[in-house]
Amino acid sequence: MAKHTITLIPGDGIGIETSAAMQRVVEAAGADIEWEVAEAGAAVMEKTGGSPLPESTIEAVKRNKVAIKGPITTPVGTGFRSVNVARRKSLDLYVNLRPVLSIPGAGGRYEDVDLVIVRENSEDLYAGIEFEEGSPDALALIDFVAEKGAGTIRKDSGISIKPISETASRAIVEYAFNYAEKQGYKKVTAAHKANIMKHSDGLFLRCAREVAEEHPSIEFNDNIIDAFCMNIVMDPSQFEVIVFPNLYGDIASDLCAGLVGGLGIAPGANIGPEYAIFEAVHGSAPDIAGKDICNPTAEVLSAAMMLDHLGEFEIAQRIRDAVRAVYAEGKVLTADIRKATGSDAPAATCTEFTDALVAQLER
Repeated sequence: MAKHTITLIPGDGIGIETSAAMQRVVEAAGADIEWEVAEAGAAVMEKTGGSPLPESTIEAVKRNKVAIKGPITTPVGTGFRSVNVARRKSLDLYVNLRPVLSIPGAGGRYEDVDLVIVRENSEDLYAGIEFEEGSPDALALIDFVAEKGAGTIRKDSGISIKPISETASRAIVEYAFNYAEKQGYKKVTAAHKANIMKHSDGLFLRCAREVAEEHPSIEFNDNIIDAFCMNIVMDPSQFEVIVFPNLYGDIASDLCAGLVGGLGIAPGANIGPEYAIFEAVHGSAPDIAGKDICNPTAEVLSAAMMLDHLGEFEIAQRIRDAVRAVYAEGKVLTADIRKATGSDAPAATCTEFTDALVAQLER
């Protein structure tokens, strides 16, 4: 077993607790990891008065190639731009990968969900091309649209632009098909709104169909995004690997997490040609931070994904098996899972749940 140096970004809020729990579990599973801790988020911005994503943190990820992070706070409406969006751009993390897998005892709506969200990570409405309501640039853009006969935009509009490129669309769909082939899935679905947005989502769908023709061993279909949302809730078994433009993938991945018990057990990764960052996808939950009541499962399972990425498949599987065993036993589960399962049994603390995972790994 090789020794790996990994950049650890604990994040904000409960990230401090979930990251500490993850470290304990990874070490108990037998992984030889040297952690290089780096900072990002609202806390570091408040402390230094500088950027929420220091250049030193980006350099630490580049140096080690692989990182794992806890949740980071993103203000709604005002404040700094999302740290998550910024790091994806700076490191060319064009793939957001979200496995969705049933865990017995987690309170999921279904018992046999096994699907993967593949979300394009670099463009769409998350490209950050925005114009504030009433600004000279917004007004100039409104006039330009009118002059070109493209439509009428109200003068008091804020504007966000949605670029969808052939380059990014082909890359993400190609990743989805390659992932399906390597992981033994037999079907890829592309979700879109090409019936309305013909020049953006239409381009995405055309690229998906073209790439599908290059992978004849994998079944392909497409769903309009609103139909997909209905279909996935009614019968998730009809889906395996689903590929999305950025915004739809962000929304649908949380929807799919709800099928299996919620964001508390949803792992994720952002992957590019050179670098990869694994992460718990839930929020920083500042209201419960420091109370030792959060659920670290998502970050623990993200660490298992990270170990797979590093080639430590046996250790990764040991972690997944330990998680499934603790959930199946049902004696030591955090408050969110007690709520999801409708159980009135006492809720475990984050520390107690982590102790149970470590004990399972040490058997």
